[in-house]
Amino acid sequence: MFHSMLRTIFSVLPIVAEQRTQTVRQIASSNSTSLLHLPKLPPVSAYVHLPFCRKRCYYCDFPIIALGSSLGIEDSRISDYMDIVCKEIKATKVDSTAYPPLETVFFGGGTPSLVPPWLVSAILEALSSKFGVSGDAEISTEMDPGTFDGVKVNRVSLGVQAFQDELLKVCGRSHGVDEVYQAIEIVKSSGVQNWSLDLISLLPHQTPEMWEESLQLTVAAQPTHVSIYDLQPGEFPLPSDDQSADCYRNASRFLQDAGYEHYEISSYCKSGYGCKHNTNYWKGLSFYGFGLGSASYINGVRLSRTKKIKEYKQYVNSLEDGVDNCAEKGDTNLHDLAMDVVMLSLRTSDGLDLKAFKEAFGESRMLSICEIYRPHVESGHVIFRDDKGTTISADEYESLLLNEGWRHQKLVSHRLSDPHGFLLSNELISLAFNALSSC
Repeated sequence: MFHSMLRTIFSVLPIVAEQRTQTVRQIASSNSTSLLHLPKLPPVSAYVHLPFCRKRCYYCDFPIIALGSSLGIEDSRISDYMDIVCKEIKATKVDSTAYPPLETVFFGGGTPSLVPPWLVSAILEALSSKFGVSGDAEISTEMDPGTFDGVKVNRVSLGVQAFQDELLKVCGRSHGVDEVYQAIEIVKSSGVQNWSLDLISLLPHQTPEMWEESLQLTVAAQPTHVSIYDLQPGEFPLPSDDQSADCYRNASRFLQDAGYEHYEISSYCKSGYGCKHNTNYWKGLSFYGFGLGSASYINGVRLSRTKKIKEYKQYVNSLEDGVDNCAEKGDTNLHDLAMDVVMLSLRTSDGLDLKAFKEAFGESRMLSICEIYRPHVESGHVIFRDDKGTTISADEYESLLLNEGWRHQKLVSHRLSDPHGFLLSNELISLAFNALSSC
């Protein structure tokens, strides 16, 4: 299905990256950019939701349109929806004519690989016409085994989920292990280097031996990126905390031993192959969202679209008439932004830049976070680092908190430890939220 995708997609992308000396991503990475300014930067990422699936998996709570097994290449449900998304893109208002081109586009779902390439091309043409798309843009698409026979995009997220037929069947997946191996071979033979293999841990009836086997076969497949997600609440009972912790620790150890960087709570990559699109999220940059149930974050305002197709069509019709009645809108105030920065930063191995946080939100907020984590530095769940990236010991940390001059110089950043701090990320981030709420 995707043999012609590369030619179709990249023929519509203008080579505009060379016309600008500094991209938004480069600006966001510079120390001179205030954390307060990042949400005000024009978006350089776009997420497009393609909700089509053969059937709903038991664990999935994303908005989807189940097509059934009799999917035809000219299915009007797909073409009608894609036309609506193109209309939404064209009707979207932009604040300035000086906005930069998109640097990342991510097609998520659903199962985007069920959509014919020429319809995906139509979306990219609409994005290119409206915003411009950089000539070296990362264009990612989620793909499921058994739904494609070729790959011609520059980044693939392959939804394998497990390497055991019994696990795939019990969670409602449409593919089997034979199709997993076929899909891996198609991806590898396509010449695409930038591809992710996605797994789900703690599936019903998954034994530790099955999980270890999936990890081994994942490494053997040699993807440049691996994403691991926990089973989401659904009709199955959730695993115990001990089971979750064991799965997480084993994955972190196994993948890092195999040469993957654990650069975000759920994400591992070979050097240079981190997902740029998701990294823009974690940096707190603005982004566009298009399609059923998608969300945008533009100029500090969050916009969430409805998950019901009829209401989504009505929303786009109103947008074409100049009325933006998005399902949910919310301005981000200073307190909310500070919490967003903490939450997103602590998901990553880079952690939180304390100096930038203090400059943006004030010393009292920065110190409140430092104080709340004192016992967790001692326990090893939270790591503070100096300007050389060296870990500060618990004893030195206590001394620095009492010495204002040295504190400002040496407390540069902090992160959650891997894997123990990451395992407690929800609790540790909640502590930071409580500390910020008291400021």
